[in-house]
Amino acid sequence: MIKSMLCINRIIAIITSVLTGTIMTLNVFGACAQEPQVLTITTAYRLARESYPLIKQRDLIVRSEAYTISNAAKGYLPALSVNGQATYQSTVTSFPFSVPVPGFSLPKYSRDQYKIYGQIDQVIYDGGLIKNQKQTAEANGAVQQQNLEVELYALYDRVDQLFFGTVLIDEELKQNSLLKQDIQNGIDKANALVANGVAYRSSVDELSAQFLQSEQARIELNAAKKAYLAMLSLLINRPLSEGSVLERPAILFLSDVISRPELLLYEGQKKIDDLQEELLKVQLRPKLGFFAQEGYGRPGLNQLSNNFTWYYIGGFKLTWSLGGLYTLKNQKKLLNLNRETWDVQKEIFLFNTRITQKQQLAGIEKYRELFTKDDAIIALRGSVKKAAGAQLENGVLSAHDYITEVNAENEARQNRILHEIQLLQEQYSYQNTTGNLQEQANQ
Repeated sequence: MIKSMLCINRIIAIITSVLTGTIMTLNVFGACAQEPQVLTITTAYRLARESYPLIKQRDLIVRSEAYTISNAAKGYLPALSVNGQATYQSTVTSFPFSVPVPGFSLPKYSRDQYKIYGQIDQVIYDGGLIKNQKQTAEANGAVQQQNLEVELYALYDRVDQLFFGTVLIDEELKQNSLLKQDIQNGIDKANALVANGVAYRSSVDELSAQFLQSEQARIELNAAKKAYLAMLSLLINRPLSEGSVLERPAILFLSDVISRPELLLYEGQKKIDDLQEELLKVQLRPKLGFFAQEGYGRPGLNQLSNNFTWYYIGGFKLTWSLGGLYTLKNQKKLLNLNRETWDVQKEIFLFNTRITQKQQLAGIEKYRELFTKDDAIIALRGSVKKAAGAQLENGVLSAHDYITEVNAENEARQNRILHEIQLLQEQYSYQNTTGNLQEQANQ
């Protein structure tokens, strides 16, 4: 009502100023019609992922993988190399005889020899080495991405704590308002009794003190909500104020299937081991390539000339290294041990996750049973409070006893709120444990 009156007064002020020729640029209608900001938990999940500094690493991983694959693919391009050599030999080729032919003499070789040449090598068949390098780069990139996903997944639990904490405080603030109304009703009735001379002023004072204590509780709740919203605001990188509305999450359909990102991480590590085993086979295959070489030196290709000369040579080159056969068996055993290690870690992770599942399911069942009893307790406490109010009004019940019944009903309502929010939070924690909360975050 007050906000509406302020908006009307501002509109009237603008109309008056326009009529008097004064130009004003206030966006009054936008201010009056502005609705409070509403935040859902799925939006909070998404914003937390997008805003977390670690998410920047995703692009770095993608770029690094692309560069590595590109470098591996360049192995199919011709490779150019330039080499030079200058040597001095203790002896050179010489002829132990002479040729008595006029105009013809045997060559004498210099002990200092020189050679500089450029060479181009082209891969024809590498046994699958370049393909393996590209696949390994992709597998490493996938593992790094999945490891990042594991770290980001921990954000969901932090969002849960802050989001549900704020929702619980909002509900407690509503109950606090109802409590103050009940106490105020008691104060009004006690004042009437005092005015009629059938009650002492101390009864009003006791109720007033209780009202102030409720006001203190409201101040503490508001301070806690402000702190929760401030932390949540930093986590999602969006401004949140005390007027922001956090929509109560819906009840989830619980799935016991474990789909945590850690499972894909273990599989990715095993895939790298598979590629390493494939590399052992690749290294044992023959390699075929073409080469072309052109150079300048002394002596050249003509062994009967001791002069500097240009030369070139080209052809095919086959290499086949079988040295890896000595360690092949042990290398495969090491890779098998690595795969078994990842399987054990996966089994340990699933075991611990299932234990947590059992604990959380027990908690869900507990809060569900408590919640089913809360309404009956509230109804009974409300009936007792109503009777206590009538007795207070008739002067047959003390203010202290009235406060006791009001607090009892308030405690029953607080328990209902607590059990309801705890049930919701335990359900979301369960989905987070099983990995199915990821579907909520990606909506």
